[in-house]
Amino acid sequence: MSVLPLETRLVTFLNVVLLILVAIIPYLFDQAVSRYNTLDIQSYASTLFTFDYAGSLFIMAGFAHLIAQEEKQLVDSDQVIRFRRIRKRLTILTILVLLSLAVPWDWLFLGVHVRLLIWCVPIISFWVNRMTTIPIRIAVTSKPA
Repeated sequence: MSVLPLETRLVTFLNVVLLILVAIIPYLFDQAVSRYNTLDIQSYASTLFTFDYAGSLFIMAGFAHLIAQEEKQLVDSDQVIRFRRIRKRLTILTILVLLSLAVPWDWLFLGVHVRLLIWCVPIISFWVNRMTTIPIRIAVTSKPA
């Protein structure tokens, strides 16, 4: 967020939407896995959670896309390639999360909902990527006074 042009209405709007989506993730997840809810309510909550999760990933892919545009020169040219990879990975993960809707909520694998296992893929992907790559160093350009 530190390198995005926050002055634009689109980026500000997407940032607010992302914050709202992230804020309701715990509630929807709790409703989806709560043993107190009926299977129908769990299924409905899991569908809403899936859209929420996919929306969050998609907005982050959009931010990576904005940063990866070379003509805006928001990051060094070597970092543009990295943000393009991030954008691509986030887009693929968004599609994967949305495809989890094809799996009925009542399908279980070793006692765990299959959809829930699919939701773990982006988390594992981020964890593996973070453990295997060098941290991003974003050049801070000073603005003339």
